[in-house]
Amino acid sequence: MAIEPLSVQFVCLGNICRSPAAQGVMESLMARDPRWQGIVVDSAGTAGYHIGRAPDSRMIAAAKLRGYDLQSRAKQFERTFLRSRTLVLAMDRENYRDIMLLATGPAPNVRLFSDYLDESWPRDVPDPYYGESHGFEYVLEMLEAGCPKILEEILRKKESLRPD
Repeated sequence: MAIEPLSVQFVCLGNICRSPAAQGVMESLMARDPRWQGIVVDSAGTAGYHIGRAPDSRMIAAAKLRGYDLQSRAKQFERTFLRSRTLVLAMDRENYRDIMLLATGPAPNVRLFSDYLDESWPRDVPDPYYGESHGFEYVLEMLEAGCPKILEEILRKKESLRPD
């Protein structure tokens, strides 16, 4: 299976907080700039706890306050995503480890979301599920800091694919 040009898969544990929020932030940014049209953005979870469910209502509310509309439905990460996505971004090191357990060889397209953040942010995007509302806000702040950098990297890849 060939890698789709310009595709990003966000991955967290249950696919109802961090990864669907990342998808919503990315889609919102992409809608503002025609250079980013055509990029496929998706999210999934390493566990199948919430398959088919909408994002957590607390994340939907926090995202809505910032102008993001989270419409995805939870799904479980599949091994085929390793080959079919340009970039697979794990929200934390545990998710990264679980993804890499599915890889049958090197997977240079798998990275941590925090690879796109500076040192002032934690290495793992914290899971806000068992916390208070400020945890959802903090996650959105992290996503807003990293998503533009991800899009810029994807744009550089897009430009490198253009025939001269």
